[in-house]
Amino acid sequence: MPDTSTLALPAPARILGPAGLIPFAGLALLAGALPDGRPVLLLLLQAYGATIAAFLGAVHWGFALRPAPGEERVAWARFGLGVVPALLAWVALLVPLRGGLVGLAAILAATAAVETLAARRGLVPAAYLRLRWVLSLGAGACLLLGAALA
Repeated sequence: MPDTSTLALPAPARILGPAGLIPFAGLALLAGALPDGRPVLLLLLQAYGATIAAFLGAVHWGFALRPAPGEERVAWARFGLGVVPALLAWVALLVPLRGGLVGLAAILAATAAVETLAARRGLVPAAYLRLRWVLSLGAGACLLLGAALA
C-alpha cells in the first residue's frame, strides 16, 4: 500500500477548497444581516450545503474508479461513501429548513469522520483529510448559524 501521509495537495485544491467556503459564509452572514431576505438566503444555503455534500461523495467514486494497487478490496465501501452523502443531502432538502441545515452540518462532519477512519488505513491522503476537516468545520459552522437564524 502506498504511503499517502506525505502527499501534498495540488495548488488548485489548496485554493479552490477554501474558496468553497465563501458561499457558506456569505449566505449565512447575509441571512443574519438581511432579515427580509432571510428565508431565500437560508434556502440557498441549504441548497449549497446539499450540493457540497453530494460533491464529497464524488471524491470517493474517483478513488474507487482508479484504485491504488491493493485497494480494490475496499471498492464497495468507497462507492458506498460516494453515494450515502448525496442521498442524505437529498433528504436534508426535504425536511423543514432548520432540521435540513443541522442535518447537512452533521453529514459534512460524519463524512469527514468516516474519511478519518479511512486515512488511518492509508486509504485517504493525510493532506486531503486535513483540508476536509477545516472545510467541514467551516461549512458546518455556517450551516448551524443558518439553522439558528431559521
